[in-house]
Amino acid sequence: MPAVTVLYIPCPSLREAAKISQALLEGRLIACANIVESSSIYNWKGKRENAKEHIIFAKTTPKKAKKAERLAKRLHSYEIPAILSFRAGANSEYVKWVATETE
Repeated sequence: MPAVTVLYIPCPSLREAAKISQALLEGRLIACANIVESSSIYNWKGKRENAKEHIIFAKTTPKKAKKAERLAKRLHSYEIPAILSFRAGANSEYVKWVATETE
């Protein structure tokens, strides 16, 4: 099955998630971004934290994933942003569309 790369990027606010998504789209580094609100529980500097986050699921090609990651990291406000990359099988029409939108 053909594949795309999905970047998972949690952000502290909808505003920041939208800003990063727009920059990635404008740079043609991704074809699409979905932003989902979530609750996160994590350990940070010796304390248990609870926070609302907005997660970007950005779809791109394996070739553009590293450049997209670098831009997202540069625009992100977290000291250590989580930018995870997953290879995901997808139907061939979708893979072709993602490739076209990131050319």
